[in-house]
Amino acid sequence: MSQTHGKTRWKRFALVMVPSIAATAMVGVSIANSALAASFSVSGQQFKVKTTYLKGDNFAQFGAVDVETNGTLHPVAVSAFDDAEIHNLCQSVVTDLSKLGLGKITLQLNAGNDEKKPVTAHNLLIDLEQLDADATFTDINIGQDASTLTGSATKGWKGHPALKEAGAKLPSGSVGFAQAAREAVLTDVKQTARATSAGTFVLNGLSLKLKSGDGAGNECF
Repeated sequence: MSQTHGKTRWKRFALVMVPSIAATAMVGVSIANSALAASFSVSGQQFKVKTTYLKGDNFAQFGAVDVETNGTLHPVAVSAFDDAEIHNLCQSVVTDLSKLGLGKITLQLNAGNDEKKPVTAHNLLIDLEQLDADATFTDINIGQDASTLTGSATKGWKGHPALKEAGAKLPSGSVGFAQAAREAVLTDVKQTARATSAGTFVLNGLSLKLKSGDGAGNECF
């Protein structure tokens, strides 16, 4: 998703979350049929998220391509939730500041650790590259045309200027293969993503720390 960065590398730290469900086969089919839509400009950095529980309403997923400012393309699975509830959220992103003599610095964000005050999000969109989780879907439809997806989060993505600019490259106005479900529940989530956005994002119990180094103990996993 579109992110604005400052002139210093510190501004690349994004306070975001990304729980969703990966669909590697879906992305593969979309690429094979040249149906991947151009998505949003990204910094090029990946970030990790770990959460014990995610419940999302009006889940949808489809293929897209995130584009760095230098033109590098990254195929992703865009996951959309109209509304989501997340428990025990941990997000981490690593920035290499070795040229400044500081080595690698990890920003770790935690929120939603109180069972009665989880993290909540409305119109949540996630550009995902990898996920491990246990998942349960209710009323799922796999293989529908992404142009027929409903839900406020999906409509918001399809209205993004980057997608409109790519319209000429899309087959019959479609953004390709998609899957959708009335509800998605994920537990023991570990995932890696490029970007995310939300209309409203409430981080109850927010705690943010900068740690020297990366890997175990600094990153979420």
